[in-house]
Amino acid sequence: MPRRASVSTQTAGRYRAPALEKGLDILELCASHPEGLSQAEVARALERSVGEIFRMLNCLVERGYLSIQRPGDRYVLTLKLFELSHRHAPLARLLDAALPQMRALAELVHQSCHLVVLHEGRGIVIAQADAPGEIGFAVRVGSVIQLALTASGRVLLAFQDDEDRKKLLAEGQAPIEGGTSVLERIKRRGFEEMESTRIRGVRDFSYPVFNHRGAAVAALTVPFIERLDRAEPGGSAVVRAALQDASQRLSVLLGSAARPTGAPVARAT
Repeated sequence: MPRRASVSTQTAGRYRAPALEKGLDILELCASHPEGLSQAEVARALERSVGEIFRMLNCLVERGYLSIQRPGDRYVLTLKLFELSHRHAPLARLLDAALPQMRALAELVHQSCHLVVLHEGRGIVIAQADAPGEIGFAVRVGSVIQLALTASGRVLLAFQDDEDRKKLLAEGQAPIEGGTSVLERIKRRGFEEMESTRIRGVRDFSYPVFNHRGAAVAALTVPFIERLDRAEPGGSAVVRAALQDASQRLSVLLGSAARPTGAPVARAT
């Protein structure tokens, strides 16, 4: 099992904090192993002795970041980091504003939707609303996506200023087919619509969400699937109109000067 070094251990910084780096290495490792790891497996993966990590593991358990799964004494990541992230004021404000709009959107178009933000050169799903009914397709909260290969990612790239876009493209793991001209077309059109590059039969619709400075802070996306057994109210045209309205309403709630168009987002009764 290869060692998963943190950013701080990969580059020689001016100031080092070995104990902190060791703790972060453990958390990052456990985040990649939801099934848990034994003490010996953690030590082997980080190329450290069991004695080196024993106290650190106990400390992380006592502070609530790890728990011990029995039988087997395997260390698993708790939800404490997730809870801490939701205390972060900008993220908490975005989620508070987004979730009611997303639930109403899902009810209206009978499709799931999710919200994606930028994080370290990639996109991360921070919220999701299920489609009503017994069948649906959804993207899990916490999923990490490549910007160049998804509708959400392309929208986030399209609505950045030139300097930030260049930086994000340089950090990207995959080039955009068609280059930056594709992003300019998305920006002029105001949204992205494309077949999923990961799941056959899914068509993704994505619109930007703006903050008070006019910057795209998120992408609101519907992964559209077509039911064969019955007619659904959420055809492509309905999805586009409802998604545009929901994204504009969310932007207004975040302080954007944009104003929603069309009728209010209706709730299913």
